[in-house]
Amino acid sequence: MKTKIRHCIFLAAIAASFPAFAQVSNNVVKLGLINDQSGPFSAMTGPGSALAATMAIEDMTPQMGGIKVELMVADHQNKPDVGLTVAKRWIDVDGVDALLDIANSAVGLAIQSLSKEKNKIVMYGPIGTTELTGKQCSPIGFSWLHDSHALVSGPVQSLSKAGLKNWYFIGADFAFGRNMVQEAKTMLEPLGGKTVGEAYHPMGSSDYSSYLLKAYSSNAQVVAFANGGAQLVNAMKQWKEFGMSDGKKRPVGLLTTLADVHGAGLDTMQGLSATTAWYWDRDDKSRAFGRRFYERFKAMPTESQASIYSATTHYLKAVAATKSDDTNTVAAWMKKTPVNDMYASNAMIRADGKLMHDFLQITVKTKAESKEPYDYYKIDGVLAANDAFISPEQSDCPLFKEGAAK
Repeated sequence: MKTKIRHCIFLAAIAASFPAFAQVSNNVVKLGLINDQSGPFSAMTGPGSALAATMAIEDMTPQMGGIKVELMVADHQNKPDVGLTVAKRWIDVDGVDALLDIANSAVGLAIQSLSKEKNKIVMYGPIGTTELTGKQCSPIGFSWLHDSHALVSGPVQSLSKAGLKNWYFIGADFAFGRNMVQEAKTMLEPLGGKTVGEAYHPMGSSDYSSYLLKAYSSNAQVVAFANGGAQLVNAMKQWKEFGMSDGKKRPVGLLTTLADVHGAGLDTMQGLSATTAWYWDRDDKSRAFGRRFYERFKAMPTESQASIYSATTHYLKAVAATKSDDTNTVAAWMKKTPVNDMYASNAMIRADGKLMHDFLQITVKTKAESKEPYDYYKIDGVLAANDAFISPEQSDCPLFKEGAAK
């Protein structure tokens, strides 16, 4: 049976009052955004990320000088073969210059190889696996949001130091979930912590009762969920239904988004600890973007969607500054120019492709603490980029070694 692929096109047509630049192919920059448009992670990325990219294109229109920007959007259905087929067609047939979001570790690893082969920039949103910027790093693959190491750093460090040493992991049984659990286990050991159990569920699970009961009956002090989207929401709903929110175990969402909290409700998610790259109510810039986004989407943006706005904007700034869509020219400008926007402050792209930005350590508020819709997080602290991401010395990315050899 042939797989159907949702394929939408958003066009940002820019007034051609300036002469065309010969260095931009056909005077058109083509971007391809591919993610989960309708599945378990669609609230985190999905149509909201497409809107964020569209807003970035619209906001950059005055600076583009007559260059038209075309955004193509597709659903990979969390299947690497589907994602790779779309990406190949976009590059080979449609002439796409750069790819956006991806939002799935297995799909991301497949597209990273294609990106190197075709010499096309990829700007990743929520990709968990550390392989992408580790052994399989690329000089034209940019990780804008997080990886598993960054997501687990905050909770593992803070809770271990608070004396919560015994951890039980419930993870999604694919590259992202297993990589995240492994990263957490590796961090726990030198902090005196230990793993007392781990279990993995299939992608399409809706019943987590057996996993939860085993975790609750263990001697774990922390139950950490290495899943996300609808998986985390359903697991936390059952956590509450089974009376597990009694304070005996500390729940941690290693990948928690604003959309997850909204979907489950504060009664279900309150007290959940997490690390996030961005929160709409952090400062004036983030609030301004959040409210603009809300007017069009009727939901506040997730950190993933905010990252796509930032990545798209930075890419288009590079095109405008260099008057080119040549991959190597644009990538060089992106690497040497800091990102300063509502998402990140003075953040640089490291040799392995990571955008080095800070993270927020948060706890989900109670219903009584929340003053308005989407007022869901208490910010407990800031995790500096150098503390969140794996160090160059520990990284498997060969680009660090190549840079040192020059």
